[in-house]
Amino acid sequence: MGRGVRTAEQREAWSHRTAVVFIPPAEAWPPVQAIRRTHDRQFQRWMPHVTLLYPFAPRGELPQYLPALATACAVLPPFEASLEAFHTVRHRGGRSTLWLAPEPRVAFVWLQQALQEAAPAYAHTSRFSGGFTPHLSVGQTGHAEEEALLIQLRAEWAPLTFPVAEVQVIAREGDRPFEVVQSLPLGSDTSD
Repeated sequence: MGRGVRTAEQREAWSHRTAVVFIPPAEAWPPVQAIRRTHDRQFQRWMPHVTLLYPFAPRGELPQYLPALATACAVLPPFEASLEAFHTVRHRGGRSTLWLAPEPRVAFVWLQQALQEAAPAYAHTSRFSGGFTPHLSVGQTGHAEEEALLIQLRAEWAPLTFPVAEVQVIAREGDRPFEVVQSLPLGSDTSD
């Protein structure tokens, strides 16, 4: 079966109402949220985050994945990250997604890879032609407005730096926003 083609049974095994993400600390939110409030149609649904696994397991199945995810996180050291550069990805229909690139990219790639190895059925975020691209979405715009908006955002942006010390499993019910179900600390393995 080709890459990206799923059977009905496999489609039922994941949910767009759950995800494994990194959520920046609350003190880093204000400048990100100021942009999202104006430009992100999903502002109410999602908190600022870097998607690591999405879609993920149905909510009722989350407990069976938590031990493996916690183990994967425990062996990875915490690290410092920054949000410095804006990028876009163009979609069909004349729309683009605006996003900030979390750095160091390689640390986020290793984190995503470790989580994916702990839950291999949920490799959706690494199936793109370029593999996993860490990003924090901040909005959407039309192709015609994209360049001017990028110039404005880049001129006004002050880079943010913060620790990456845990990842979160999030879920939502109905039309409610996503909420944190479980936080998984990095570097908690003391078996050395």
